[in-house]
Amino acid sequence: MAAVKNFIELPQVGYAVGAVVKMLFAIFLSGVIGYEREHSHRPAGFRTHILVAVGSALVMMTSEYVFHEYEGLANFDPTRLGAQVISGIGFLGAGTILREGFSVKGLTTAASLWAVSCIGLAVGAGYYVGAVVTTLVIYLTLNTFKRFVAKSNPSKNLYIEAENMSRQAAEIGIIVKRYGGNLHTLEVLYADSSPTKRKSDSVVMKAVVFPRDEESLSLTISAIRSLEGIRDLYID
Repeated sequence: MAAVKNFIELPQVGYAVGAVVKMLFAIFLSGVIGYEREHSHRPAGFRTHILVAVGSALVMMTSEYVFHEYEGLANFDPTRLGAQVISGIGFLGAGTILREGFSVKGLTTAASLWAVSCIGLAVGAGYYVGAVVTTLVIYLTLNTFKRFVAKSNPSKNLYIEAENMSRQAAEIGIIVKRYGGNLHTLEVLYADSSPTKRKSDSVVMKAVVFPRDEESLSLTISAIRSLEGIRDLYID
């Protein structure tokens, strides 16, 4: 009975209520960012961002709890555990970074995971204003700025059916650069996701190209079509 009485004392109830509020707040803030990543079909989405923020919040709450429990009895730095989260989250971010052909994907998602871990630490420490402002900034950066960049620098999607990916991918990159364009990404598509009618002995590649101008794009397409082994080219 004494143990039950101690558990329901006001300080313990205060810790419990505070923990629930902080956890719910961490779930909400990280869920906003995670939803945007999930909607963009990124490797780390809604659930991953929530788990990172909740874990970070727990670490910070644990640091705060231990600091108050052992205050005056032992030297304890309440920021030590949080510092380990900031440095340790790198392994999870590295798992979202993928290299596909000429492009590297996942850097933005890795950065968002790191930022979400910092939001979790802020919520765990009770710094709600900083956590909310940071969440808004991250969301606007991921969502609004992405549209602005895409609008200011329009790209063209080239779906290229080829006989040999390794040899012809290199030639495609050279051609795009020769006519003043920039090859942003080059990836292999599955048969059901390609707008071309792929033959069984060929592969379809999607090239995201930023051409210098319309003339440059026209010359690039003509040069790619004239390559040996190119069977079809569809532009979107």
